[in-house]
Amino acid sequence: MQETDVFVIGGGTGGYSTALRAAALGLDVVLAERDLVGGTCLHRGCVPSKAMLHAAELVDGIAEARERWGVKVTLDSVDWSALTATRDDIVARNHKGVEGHLSHARVRVVRGSASLTGPRGVRVDSGAEAGSRWTVRRGIVLATGSRPRTLPGLEPDGERVVTSDDALFAPGLPTSVLVLGGGAIGVEYASLHRSMGAEVTLVEAAGRLLPLEDADVSRHLTRGLKKRGIDVQVGARLEDARPYEGGVRATVRTARGEFRVVEAERLLVAVGRVPVTDGLGLAAAGLATDARGFVAPADWARLETSVPGIHVVGDLLPPPSLGLAHASFAEGLVVAETLAGGAPRPVDYAAVPRVTYSSPQTASVGLSEAGARERGHEVKVNSMPLTAVAKGMVHGQGGVVKVVTEAGATGGSGGRVLGVHLVGPHVSEMIAESQLIVGWDAEAADVAQHVHPHPTLSEAVGEVFLSLAGRGLHQQ
Repeated sequence: MQETDVFVIGGGTGGYSTALRAAALGLDVVLAERDLVGGTCLHRGCVPSKAMLHAAELVDGIAEARERWGVKVTLDSVDWSALTATRDDIVARNHKGVEGHLSHARVRVVRGSASLTGPRGVRVDSGAEAGSRWTVRRGIVLATGSRPRTLPGLEPDGERVVTSDDALFAPGLPTSVLVLGGGAIGVEYASLHRSMGAEVTLVEAAGRLLPLEDADVSRHLTRGLKKRGIDVQVGARLEDARPYEGGVRATVRTARGEFRVVEAERLLVAVGRVPVTDGLGLAAAGLATDARGFVAPADWARLETSVPGIHVVGDLLPPPSLGLAHASFAEGLVVAETLAGGAPRPVDYAAVPRVTYSSPQTASVGLSEAGARERGHEVKVNSMPLTAVAKGMVHGQGGVVKVVTEAGATGGSGGRVLGVHLVGPHVSEMIAESQLIVGWDAEAADVAQHVHPHPTLSEAVGEVFLSLAGRGLHQQ
């Protein structure tokens, strides 16, 4: 029997951030990971997919140079092996960096699966230290993450039917793809494959893409994807899908009730993710999942479960947690500082940015217009197309800035900023400003007094706030 202050089960973004911060605060920390530290985000999700999307952006740039700017270039081919080698090198260097941080912080990394044996006990069930048992003095942190949701009767084979976890690693570039699911993951993969030359059909059961985002975000995103030649089907359902030698043959019922047969070389299932709690031994510690499989905290401020000293971070958490890597980092900091005896400020999920890295990109923070009204706010809204500013014209990809504020006094400049929503090129790099605006409860007039650089895309954000403050310049 060994002892430690903190035992973290799972080495993804939530787990390793907890471990690093706890160690920095002087606690003895053990982290158990059965695969690779960094988790899904680093090895199968965020990092490799954004590397591929950057390559896709370069491919799109070649077409734009030829068709819009008179630069007579052509794309000979995409060397898939070279492309994936660069992607894998980026992942490997990031992985080495995380391992180095953990080593430098003196976090003991145990290779293997771990499970609870009680409110203060952990057993390592596999790997080099299988059978070792631990008594934990301060707290146990559950950070085992999530896996892609699959559909009954349509099991992934890694080649014709794939999930977001293996789509990047399927062999070669398909000539056609059917993407099932219009959330952030599905939209990103649809965009990526279209840039690489595939015919893409994107099917979403809800009435619009990114159904949790502002309706105007969905509208502008859908317009941009359709302009690129993606067949977007919302309010549609997959009735049947069968793999065959050449790919997958699927029957889709459209929003109009019509049945369409779609044949594609590959079917990508992106219908969400489910928490991973198999073998975690929750019952041994007096815990259970909720009806959706999440491990819900009893105290959201401390992210502590109903069993004192057992905390949870990352994809195991139900909403309002967002299942996003950067939210997991913030959760890890809160838990580590709590275990060290501090009283950190809870995660403000409303002020956590949400980004979809498609072309066009979307980026939002705070409440949608509909969400603000549902919460009883009287709102004031202003929108501006990115093409209304010079840099937006340069990019020529459309897009919009939309800001939702409290109405404020009659005839006034609007009250507290409730939400900011962006669609267009590079808006993922523009949302950090709006995170501060929403997180610090700023009002439109507060933002309007700050000068945005010209010519930039961010200038459109400044213009929207100027107008909301009654000082409109280019927007009348």
